[in-house]
Amino acid sequence: MSKKWPDRKQWRQFFKVLSKKEKIAFLCFFLLFLFSFSFLLLNFYFKNTEKVPAKGGTHIEGVVGQPRFINPVYANSDVDRDLVQLIFSGLMKYDENLNIVPDLTERYEIEQEGKVYKFYLKDDLLWQDKTPLTADDVIFTIKTIQNPDFKSPLQANWVGVEVEKIDELGIKFTLKKPYAAFIENCTLGILPKHIWQSVSSESFAFESHNLEPIGSGPYKLNKIKQTNSNQVKYLTLVQNSLYYAKKPNISKIEFLFFTNEQELIKAARKRKIKGLSLISSADLGKKWQNYSFLLPRYFAVFFNQEESKVLAEKEVRLALNYGTNKTEISQKIVNSPILPEIYGFEQPSEIYEFDIEKAKNILEQAGFKDEDGDGLREKVITKEPAFKFKNYLAKGSKGKEVTELQKCLEGEVTGYFGPQTEQLVIEFQKEYIGEVTGTVGPKTRAKLNEICFEEPDEILPLKFSLVTVDQAQMLENAELLKEQWGVLGAEVEIEKYPLFQLEQDFIKPRNYESLLFGEVLGAIPDPFPFWHSSQKRDPGLNLALYENNKADKLLEENRKASDPEIRAEKLVLFQNVLIEDAPCLFLYSPDFVYAVSKEIKGIEIKKITDPSKRFVGIENWYIETKRVWK
Repeated sequence: MSKKWPDRKQWRQFFKVLSKKEKIAFLCFFLLFLFSFSFLLLNFYFKNTEKVPAKGGTHIEGVVGQPRFINPVYANSDVDRDLVQLIFSGLMKYDENLNIVPDLTERYEIEQEGKVYKFYLKDDLLWQDKTPLTADDVIFTIKTIQNPDFKSPLQANWVGVEVEKIDELGIKFTLKKPYAAFIENCTLGILPKHIWQSVSSESFAFESHNLEPIGSGPYKLNKIKQTNSNQVKYLTLVQNSLYYAKKPNISKIEFLFFTNEQELIKAARKRKIKGLSLISSADLGKKWQNYSFLLPRYFAVFFNQEESKVLAEKEVRLALNYGTNKTEISQKIVNSPILPEIYGFEQPSEIYEFDIEKAKNILEQAGFKDEDGDGLREKVITKEPAFKFKNYLAKGSKGKEVTELQKCLEGEVTGYFGPQTEQLVIEFQKEYIGEVTGTVGPKTRAKLNEICFEEPDEILPLKFSLVTVDQAQMLENAELLKEQWGVLGAEVEIEKYPLFQLEQDFIKPRNYESLLFGEVLGAIPDPFPFWHSSQKRDPGLNLALYENNKADKLLEENRKASDPEIRAEKLVLFQNVLIEDAPCLFLYSPDFVYAVSKEIKGIEIKKITDPSKRFVGIENWYIETKRVWK
């Protein structure tokens, strides 16, 4: 039987038997076959595989400021909190939806109607130096914060809390009163006892480990570079190989530090950094993506009625509320301290809609008028004299009124109406009345009251100072308020200070007439620190020095209630009481904007409690990718 398929020798002769046109046609068909086959092969590969995050890559974060305390006990600046978020872990943590979920904790129990919390740590937890993490570390951290000698800014969160050890992995907290939001306090980063236990309170703030931290979070410090003046130029974090949860995809995070936002933006445009948070808007180009996170914070003007006589008048505070056009601020308007738009509560029963004529009428009715036409309002307050003659006085009278009569007529003060006093009365009557009796009757009393105890009228100008932080957007808003309130006839003097000075010299001692500032709530709304009368003084945060017994009771009941529906009911009632009193002017609640290079992917978070929480879920961020079979 003859062969039907050419052998190797015959195949070698293949091109010799073809004509030139046949060779060209064959090559064309062969290349077409290869292309089609490759296309089908690639199409099959891409249809049956998917792109997934891969390990590797470096993220570069740019921030304004300097790290000082990479230490959960002291971290109070945005820069410090950013680094603590990545290096340390807490008993609990936030997830991408602002829920509070276990972190170091395997499980927890709430007992005695919210007065007792028990936490049980995961097995085999390790610090980044391979030392076991136990209940002793948790107890040490809490007791350090509670000790006033250490002056932790978090001390107020742990007042009235007893902490004790159950066993090596168990911790028990006992509260004096039930507190539904206590679970949020437990997101605090835990310090390693074996590193810090020998450091005294006097040396704690100066210990080198404040810039060389040992934590238990997803990243650990790898390198820190300082200038000759001890300023930190940059630092590098790398994956913590001992991290107990999902390891992050991004291998390394570098932090670069800048002195102002202008330098930060310049570095972003030059692609020296890959992520930054901005106070003011800036166009960074097409290779950047802005993430907008809901942040439970609001900015308001807090009226200090103890420092300003004019702001102590409710009518003035109401007029300022009605006379403010919040839409000109170009931010998300708020009208309540419990942020119904974020937490889903009912809106307040009273909203001060912008009404300039109503604001002017309120001021007019309150006696603030512009009588001299200079555009500024004043109120004339007629004072009642501290003393008045009311009784008939004659020779032989004695007592308080005789004493005051003798003082007024500049005679000898004896308290007894004798001949000398009678002669002084006669001389007074000759000069002022024309009717001489030597006794103090109705006409003489009226003239004596007019001359002896005349009180000049007090002029109360509609004038006060507005203190705020020296930052562009805040000053812009302050100027806008000054302009709007100027239309009402109010004279406003703006005072600006750096944040640290503002906090130390003005906020802590409550040394201001009005203050434009912001306050931040947590995942579980608890306005108690901001509005309860017990928080009027530092370290409390009642910046309006607000006091109302009904509001206090509602805030206390909100803290005790474990049922979210009951808490919502109490908070809505509280907001209505507070807004009726108008101790402040609620303005706006800006979203937090985080600009990131488009090469950074996997950012899924929607809500955060403070800017450092933008790193929640960072283990899911990625730069590198790979394909895997479906």
